[in-house]
Amino acid sequence: MLATAHPGARQAVQSWLDHFNAALAPAASTPLAVLFRPDGHWRDIVGLGWSIATTSGRDAVAAALPAAARARGAHGFAIDPQRTPPRLVERAGEMTVEAILRFETSIGTGAGILRLKQADADGAPPQAWTLMTALDSLAGHDEETERLAREEPAFERDFGGPNWLDKRQEAVRYANRDPAVLIVGGGHAGLTAAASLGALGVAALVVDRMARIGDNWRLRYHGLKLHNQVYSNHLPYLPFPKTWPNYIPKDKIANWLEFYAEAMEIDFWTRTSFEGAEYDAAAGRWNARLTLADGSTRVMHPRHVIMATSVSGTPNMPHIPTLERFGGTVVHSSKFANAASWRDKPVYVFGTGTSAHDIAQELHGHGARVTIVQRSPTLVTNVEPSAQLYDGIYYGDGPSMEDRDLINTSFPLPVMKQAHKLLTDKARELDAPLLQGLEKAGFRLEYGEDGTGWPLKYRSRGGGYYFNVGCSELIIRGEVGLIQYHDIESFTASGLSMKDGRQLEAGLMVLATGYKGPDHLVGTLFGAEVAQRVGQVWGFDEPTQELANMWMRTRQPGLWFTGGSFSQCRMYSRYLAMQVKAAELGLG
Repeated sequence: MLATAHPGARQAVQSWLDHFNAALAPAASTPLAVLFRPDGHWRDIVGLGWSIATTSGRDAVAAALPAAARARGAHGFAIDPQRTPPRLVERAGEMTVEAILRFETSIGTGAGILRLKQADADGAPPQAWTLMTALDSLAGHDEETERLAREEPAFERDFGGPNWLDKRQEAVRYANRDPAVLIVGGGHAGLTAAASLGALGVAALVVDRMARIGDNWRLRYHGLKLHNQVYSNHLPYLPFPKTWPNYIPKDKIANWLEFYAEAMEIDFWTRTSFEGAEYDAAAGRWNARLTLADGSTRVMHPRHVIMATSVSGTPNMPHIPTLERFGGTVVHSSKFANAASWRDKPVYVFGTGTSAHDIAQELHGHGARVTIVQRSPTLVTNVEPSAQLYDGIYYGDGPSMEDRDLINTSFPLPVMKQAHKLLTDKARELDAPLLQGLEKAGFRLEYGEDGTGWPLKYRSRGGGYYFNVGCSELIIRGEVGLIQYHDIESFTASGLSMKDGRQLEAGLMVLATGYKGPDHLVGTLFGAEVAQRVGQVWGFDEPTQELANMWMRTRQPGLWFTGGSFSQCRMYSRYLAMQVKAAELGLG
C-alpha cells in the first residue's frame, strides 16, 4: 500500500462534498448520479439505516442513498479535522484520493470514507469510486458520556459500605435481575461484544460451557499459534503490549482473554450451558434456559441474545463410508491433544486446512508416522510474507488503529475482490517454489474464487486453506505422507484398503474436517420457525454483498450474531453494541 500527501487531495474532496451536500438538500440542483462513477459503490454500516449493506452502480446508489439520508436526517458531510487528512493512496491497484469524513444524523454522529480515483479527482465535480457511511456514536450516549455517568465519587463517606469488589461480585451474580443481553459463547467474539456493550452502559452476561475463560484456545493442540500477526489482532480498548511476539501462542491468547474479561469488568459465567430460548413477543424478551455449574437450571429473560459461538464452533463430522469398520481411534481435530502418545505409530489426518497441517506437523515432531489424506484442492500460502499481505493496512507507521479499522471496513465487496486478486497473484509469485514442490508431490492446489485468495474463503466457508509454517516442506520431502481420498477403496479394522491393492495400517485417524457454520445451532436452540425466519448466517448474502446476518438486526427480534477473526470482532462489535443500545433507547 502506497500512501502520500497530495496538495490537491483536500481540494478535490472538498469540491465533491460541496456538491454532495447540495445534492442531499431538499431543493437539490445537483443530481446525485453525477457524483459517482458508473462503477461506484456505497457501503452503509448502520449509518443511514439499521443494516449493513452495499449498493453498487451509479444508478442504484443515486436511487437509494438520498432517501436513506433523508430518513436518517443526515447532513453536514465534511472532512473530519481530528482524523487522518485526505491523502493519495493505492487501493486495489488504483491510485485514489482517500478521505475520512464526519456527518450528523437525527440519532448521532456518523463517520465515513470517501475515495476518488486520482484520474477523476480533478473533474468538475469529481466522481466517487467508493463511499462508506457508518454510525460513529449515539447522541447523548457516546462512550465517554456513558463512562462519566458511571463515575463514582472520589471517595465514599460510608467506609463501612460495599467497595468496588463487593459491587462487582454482586453484579455478576444477577441474583434478582436479568441482563439486558445474554451472550452465548465466551471466546474473543463474545468478549469483544460484551466489552463494547459495557462501554455503552448495557448490562450483558457472557455464558460458556468451558471451565475457565480462554479454554477455547488453551485446550487446543499443543503447537498452535495465531497465523496472522499481532498488529491486526488487538481487542477493543486494550491492545496487546508492544513487547509481544508477532505470532501469539495459544496459551498466551487464552490467558489474555481471561485477563481481558477481568480488566474490562465483563460479567461471565463459566461451566454454564445455554439450552435454548423462546421469544415472548408480547413482553419483548426471551425465555432463555441455562444449566449452571452446579447442575441447577435458571430461566433468564434478556431482551437480546447474541450468539457468539464462532463461525467455526461446531465440529463437522462428515459421513465417511466404511469408517465405522476401523478398530483404532478416531478423533475430530477439535479434540486432538496428545501427539506424544503416538510416537512410532501410523496416523492419518483427514483434511488439508490449517488445523490438519499443524496437527500433522506436531505428530511428525513427536515421531509419529503421519500421512495427510487430501479430500479436495486446497489453497496453500507461506505464513509470511504471503499470508500477511492482506493485512497490510495494519503494518508500519501511519493512521491510528481507529482510523485503520474505519478504512478496513470501507471496502465494498467488488473492490475487496479486486484487491485480493492482485494480492493473491503476488503471493503466488512469492510462493512459486513451494507451490511447484507441492504439485510435484501430488498435492492438489487452488487459489480461491476467481483467484481471490484465503480471506474470502474464510468469509464464505470459514476455512479451506493452509498458512504454511513448515508442514508443506515435510510433504515435499516425503517426511509427511500424502494420499488422495479418492484413492481409498474402503476402511478396515486395522487401517485403509487402497484401490491399487495396498493395505495401510493405522492406529489413529484425525478428522480435521472443519466446523459447521453458526446457523447450524439456530434451529436446535431456537426452533425451526426462528431458523427459517433468520435464514443464512455467515457467508455472503448476494443482495446486500455482506456477511449474512452478522453484527446487524436479524428478522428475529432480539437475536444477533457475532464472530469471525479478532480484527472483525474488534471492528464490528462497536456497531453491534450501538444497535443494541439504540434498541434499548427505542430508536428505529
